[in-house]
Amino acid sequence: MMKRLIRWVLNHVPRPVLQRLAGWSVPLMGLLYVGRGRTCPLCGLRRRRFLPYGYVAARSDALCPRCLSLERHRLLWLWLIRETRFADTAAVRPRLLHIAPEVCLMRRLRQLYADAPSRYVTADLESPLAEMHFDVQRIPLPDGSFDVVFCNHLLEHVADDRAALGELRRILRPGGWGVLLAPVDYSRGTTFEDDSVTDPDERTRLFGQYDHRRLYGRDYADRLRSAGFEAEEIDYAARLDASERRLYGLGTADRLYVIRKP
Repeated sequence: MMKRLIRWVLNHVPRPVLQRLAGWSVPLMGLLYVGRGRTCPLCGLRRRRFLPYGYVAARSDALCPRCLSLERHRLLWLWLIRETRFADTAAVRPRLLHIAPEVCLMRRLRQLYADAPSRYVTADLESPLAEMHFDVQRIPLPDGSFDVVFCNHLLEHVADDRAALGELRRILRPGGWGVLLAPVDYSRGTTFEDDSVTDPDERTRLFGQYDHRRLYGRDYADRLRSAGFEAEEIDYAARLDASERRLYGLGTADRLYVIRKP
């Protein structure tokens, strides 16, 4: 029942409305899962398991009912705090542009940047959560203006992802880096896109979501490299032991795609 409800809401309620409602409605649903067994590394919430989530086939154990993190957000946060100096209190905060900011990550990043809030900038085309609003294919910011960029699960939505990648490269300083996650179908050798498909239900069937423009294949990292980045594909969940993957609900977490501008 919960899986069907969440799937219907995701496919029929406009995204801006979802973003406004989720802050109080999802925690209420989370009360059905009170207990221990899962812990969210972003907000510390403990539950028997996480909520289901998904546009086509709802994944069990996916959505944290407090901070709204999904598997990929929890995995990314673990990687950031364990494998980088990002959360090091002694480090100078890099200038960070966070495009399509996820609530769960945005809250923690704002805490990290409390001593230098101007160095953390959020942006989106229409989200009310973001400070700036622009099309990622035409970013109104100077060349080399940021040290780090986070842009997750957005490139599959834009008409011209190569133009967007070019803009992300332009606004990064030389030596700057970023995380560009995307849904990848590892059974496909190459990315599939077909703009002639306009029916929302058919787009959901083909691309995994009604507003996706493409389904990336194993060539995703090569597409990042063709935009002029160095790109590393990291299966970070595989580096964790089974007990941690279970505790943090990382069963279907994405691989991480970390880019650097030479």
